[in-house]
Amino acid sequence: MADDGSAQSTTIWPLPKFHFEVKWDTNVMSFQEVSGLDVQSEEIKYRHGDSKDFSVIKMPGLKKVGNVTMKKGIFKADNGFWVWFNDIKMNTIKRVPVTISLLDEAGAPTMVWTLANAWPTKITGTDLKAEGNEVAVESIEIVHEGLTISNG
Repeated sequence: MADDGSAQSTTIWPLPKFHFEVKWDTNVMSFQEVSGLDVQSEEIKYRHGDSKDFSVIKMPGLKKVGNVTMKKGIFKADNGFWVWFNDIKMNTIKRVPVTISLLDEAGAPTMVWTLANAWPTKITGTDLKAEGNEVAVESIEIVHEGLTISNG
């Protein structure tokens, strides 16, 4: 009898990256693409003067997080990005938590990235082409003060 795969464990296969959800504070928004979910530790090079090795020691330094870019289609009368961006005045912008969840087949979060104190730094509108037939897509780049990752 042929194996139909029903007896296989669900932990064998990696998750597809096309089923995800983004929450801005408490609002759920739909996006086509999310990129920039990276964390890096800067290296500190050190060598003390009486070291017998003629090389440096490398130690972990400050953590550095990148900006996150999100892209979505433009809808009629949807200017939420611009409203949030126009609120930037002398450090009085409302900083919000942003949660990005990778979902399984049932829609439950399996991997969750949480951005602390996020706010927009750049909005890029769509390009316009008279001969094109693509969907109009805008993007927003947000900065944040920390990225935490958890499994759902």
